[in-house]
Amino acid sequence: MLKKLCLLFLGIVGFAALSKAQLVKEYHVTERKGFDLVKLDFTTYKSVTQLKRVLSSEPVSIHGHLAQTNILPDFKNSLRGNTMEVSLVHKNIESDNLGKSITSKLFAGSGADFEHSWDLGLNSNFLYDLNFLLGVGRSDFDLSKLPISKMKVQSASADVLIHYGDREPNQVQMDTLLVTLNMGTVDLPQANFTNSKLIIVEVSYGKINLDFGQGMSSSCEVLAAVGAGTLHLHLPSENYPVKITMKTTAMCRKSIPKFLKVQDDDTYITKGYSPNDPRLLELTLDVGVGSIVID
Repeated sequence: MLKKLCLLFLGIVGFAALSKAQLVKEYHVTERKGFDLVKLDFTTYKSVTQLKRVLSSEPVSIHGHLAQTNILPDFKNSLRGNTMEVSLVHKNIESDNLGKSITSKLFAGSGADFEHSWDLGLNSNFLYDLNFLLGVGRSDFDLSKLPISKMKVQSASADVLIHYGDREPNQVQMDTLLVTLNMGTVDLPQANFTNSKLIIVEVSYGKINLDFGQGMSSSCEVLAAVGAGTLHLHLPSENYPVKITMKTTAMCRKSIPKFLKVQDDDTYITKGYSPNDPRLLELTLDVGVGSIVID
């Protein structure tokens, strides 16, 4: 009897360990010639996602730890003209079929630590167009020493950090950086390093942190909107050309530094502002309920 109980206990422990076991998946793009651009489309429904430059000859390498082995990713890559198209889709088909709402996904099992993790490695020798469609989770994009022509991040609920760990700015001029969240925080602590012509950041509920403290080397248009929450903007010195237009309601508090001059009721400029300056930073800030803090 005791032997049977021991075997039963070991079986239960073994089953529990097996249910928590993670599946490791590796994906690589080995082609290195015949294309000028790498277009990466990455979709995941619940994960921690990290991206950074790696010392490899491959244009894309992906390493994943999956908590649920019954939902496997779909990975593809193909050469079309001068573009290497790379796609990884990891969707919770079961939840989609059951028609679960975003709300149920947000508050179901936070202790699972987002269930999956992805590490993406890119190469300094290739030009990238990045498109991320994230469900729930957390993401860390270190773009240091990477040439990025476009980047789009969309998420249901996440904390998104886009930074430059080695303090090396974008090696090319980025056309557009777009980040949209239903709920969460967007941090761009070195926004000037993106070298982007257009930056669009939209958060329905949460917070946006934008730091342009070192000024821009070329002109940039910024559209930042928060439905309910906080928008924090750090500006370069008053000698840099900056123009800010605000779209707010009576339910939005504003904290504005004295070095910003009022051009009209909704527009502010710095001492160094000139509409023809090639370094002009032009921002439109839109907050419904919450606060705008500028320093």
